[in-house]
Amino acid sequence: MSTISTGSPPAPPASAAQTADAADAGDLASFGYPQQLRRNLGSFASFAAGFSFVSILTTVFQLFAFGFSFGGPAFFWTWPVVFAGQLLVALCFAELAARYPIAGCVYQWSRRLSTGVVGWFAGWLMLIGQIVSVAAAAIALQVVLPRIWSGFQIVGTDTSLASTDGATNAVLLGSLLIVVTTVITAVGVKVMSLVNSVGVACELVGIVLLIILLFGHAERGPSVVAETGGAGGSGGYFTAFLASALMAAYVMYGFDSAGELAEETKNPRKTAPKAIVRALVASGVMGLLLLLGALMAAPSVTDGELAAGGLPYVITSQLGTGLGKALLVDVAIAMFVCTLAIQTAATRLVFSMSRDGVLPASGRLARVSPRTGTPVLPALVVGVLAAALLVVNMGRAELFTALTSVAIVLVYVAYLLVTLPMLIARRRGRLSPHEGFSLGRFGLVVNVGAVAYGLLMTVNIAWPRAEVYDPAGGHWYLRWFAPLFVAVAVAAGAAAYARLRRERTRAAASGTAAAGVAS
Repeated sequence: MSTISTGSPPAPPASAAQTADAADAGDLASFGYPQQLRRNLGSFASFAAGFSFVSILTTVFQLFAFGFSFGGPAFFWTWPVVFAGQLLVALCFAELAARYPIAGCVYQWSRRLSTGVVGWFAGWLMLIGQIVSVAAAAIALQVVLPRIWSGFQIVGTDTSLASTDGATNAVLLGSLLIVVTTVITAVGVKVMSLVNSVGVACELVGIVLLIILLFGHAERGPSVVAETGGAGGSGGYFTAFLASALMAAYVMYGFDSAGELAEETKNPRKTAPKAIVRALVASGVMGLLLLLGALMAAPSVTDGELAAGGLPYVITSQLGTGLGKALLVDVAIAMFVCTLAIQTAATRLVFSMSRDGVLPASGRLARVSPRTGTPVLPALVVGVLAAALLVVNMGRAELFTALTSVAIVLVYVAYLLVTLPMLIARRRGRLSPHEGFSLGRFGLVVNVGAVAYGLLMTVNIAWPRAEVYDPAGGHWYLRWFAPLFVAVAVAAGAAAYARLRRERTRAAASGTAAAGVAS
């Protein structure tokens, strides 16, 4: 007689994707964190996160005139110099992304390479820099949208950011953009990734098309990059070259965003390192060609128009209104996904630090929505703070410019708080080669170069140049804004960290006392 089994049927075999996700979750658990965020990002989405943060179509469009005004056509050479330095940093970050695939990468990498306090300051400074960068990217819409359609100038008629009308309208447009990016960031990483990937695809197509068109409308040969245009004067060209290098330094950062999203990336130990390097290389090569094409296609490099109007002037004067506006639409898309990428990165940093209990209201900020799989409150906090910063531009446009410049200083200092501890750890033999990504025998040379570049560029950006921080003159505090702001940020961070330590000490003492009563 046969027996009838009453047990449960065997579970279906796990798919390859499920097995891979389980492996990634297990890998994260080895660092002491459960898998809370949803792993939906593939290789292109990971690359798109870093590329859209850098967003050369946004930043070169916005800052071309700034660089040209200081260095003339020869400012072109600052781009490969900054690219080479940042590539050293990116290679170091790629190694760390393979070793520590954790959200809030700069904070996590720094604290695991050094101490909790160094890591905390790296995260703190990076977070301030990212929040200011969200505001800076959002306000850039004012440079583009009114050129596409006059109806976007909702307030007044003057579109200049330096005017009351332009500044007010910029705050309105920027705030609306931040509302949209906040909603997308909170809805879920899958929606964010889709929007960001489509936007990056449009940006890539637009950049390639713009480069081809600029070269096709060339007014002069590539030898233009050897002309200084009289920049520097009797003081020599070197100081003008250093000042113009700020343009490239302001552009090429944020490529580490692929590391920020490591806990939402499939096979992050291999995917994130490649995405970090590819995002910077793609940005560097395309940006180089874009700068060269603009210099060759400009109607004139001596009449002052290029220093005043920058890349928009070249596009509208050489490509006509119709095609020029079509390209401006693509620039607006790039600005949108750039803002989205920066806000997403900042949100993950807040989540990562709060999960470790090192930010105020960490308990609430570390919560992940079970419905969306994202940390919703951090997205709201970052959005509100960034929108609040926009208001500064209404009364003092020069103050907002100084603030956005200083944000880059903070990011460079945060990067140094990673590369310097990494160099120390490497010298002490604590960084063995990792199969995900390793620099091997070149690691020490690359790491030393990354630290040296970071120190030199941080000093260059923070140097109290009146022509950068106080071009109108008469405001000593604006000229010294960079070192003063960094000092205030560090002091505020020290106070916040001291308070955190006191709260933890009291909590530990209360726990010990409670244990004694219970026994």
